[in-house]
Amino acid sequence: MSKKVIFINRFYWPDHSATSQILADLTRNLSLPNREIHVVASRLLYEGQTELLPQAELVDGVYVHRVHTSRFGRDRLVGRAIDYLSFYISSFFCLLSLVRAGDIVVAKTDPPLISVCVSAVCQLRRAVLINWLQDIFPEVASALQVKGLTRGPIYNLLKVVRNWSLKKASANVVLGEFMAEKIDSEISQPEKTKIIPNWVVGENMKPIDRGDNFLLQEWKLSDKFIVGYSGNLGRAHDYKTVFNAAARLVDDERVVFLIIGGGAGYELLQEMVKETGLSNVLFKPYQPSARLNFSLSVPDVHIVSLEPGLEGFIVPSKFYGILSVGKPVIFLGDADGELARIVKREALGKSIPVGQPGLLIDAINTVRLPINISKFGHNARLLYERSYSSQASRKLWREVLREIQ
Repeated sequence: MSKKVIFINRFYWPDHSATSQILADLTRNLSLPNREIHVVASRLLYEGQTELLPQAELVDGVYVHRVHTSRFGRDRLVGRAIDYLSFYISSFFCLLSLVRAGDIVVAKTDPPLISVCVSAVCQLRRAVLINWLQDIFPEVASALQVKGLTRGPIYNLLKVVRNWSLKKASANVVLGEFMAEKIDSEISQPEKTKIIPNWVVGENMKPIDRGDNFLLQEWKLSDKFIVGYSGNLGRAHDYKTVFNAAARLVDDERVVFLIIGGGAGYELLQEMVKETGLSNVLFKPYQPSARLNFSLSVPDVHIVSLEPGLEGFIVPSKFYGILSVGKPVIFLGDADGELARIVKREALGKSIPVGQPGLLIDAINTVRLPINISKFGHNARLLYERSYSSQASRKLWREVLREIQ
């Protein structure tokens, strides 16, 4: 009987969230001798549609097991906690029936601390655990001032059990150098830490000339200089600086701010724009994967944002998609953060602190010079091809899995 590599994450294909797309891309393209590829997920979609996904199916050679969970959604903290708890319980029993000695189980970080449940199963079944950290919890919750998780006994207990699962793992895969430093400082096992960046899904992601991008005509933006934000705009991202910069530029008829995606910040920014009547901010929902290359190519420059307190705990995945289409970057966050350093080192655009709309406007005016648009965009694409393509990250994943099995 073939041994298995089993991935666990709350959402999976056809869900369109970034972590779901990356997981689906990896599992579909993962070929290991004498290993079946399995995924354990919920029957829900991230955006909360009521229709349930099939309980079990074979998708492009991947065995998908979807467990029952509650469906309170993300609006209220208590409801979200119940959703998490129901997934912990259902997935624990699903893994107990699925995992055998010698299997490899890869635990992502949605829901938080799922690695603790998975580690327990791996101990019982003599399987191998790999943690794939998309963020570091409970530090993220503390930085976002989540009630009850800022500091204190609950916070400390969560760190203890989290670190236990990290120490029990054969490898802990993180997204960047700052995140690796955070994990190493917690468990003092640097040999287990592997850096594998996330990536943008799509083998054919590439720069598209303005004249070849049908969305520019469809969205009536052909004659505009477009400052874009694409992806989740949540509590970890600064939207107020973007709003204030847009308000100051409202009389510049050539500049438009295009916000594509969703999230709590997306909704709050929509409300602010509606209340003030700003005419230079356009909102679009998440785009289907077939249109992603075109939607990412619409902006002339992209904003990537991360609240300074979250440096090392989160790496914005939208960064990789921007690089793939060869667009300049304005990073809005810690001037000494990881992305800020990359933007400066690779000459991709500009980095500015949060809460400084005037500096954001200065950065936009600098980047919009034709010579800079060309230079920054060219450098972005070169960096993507060298370090952040899907092929490069999938190769690193195959190396980690082969090293362990």
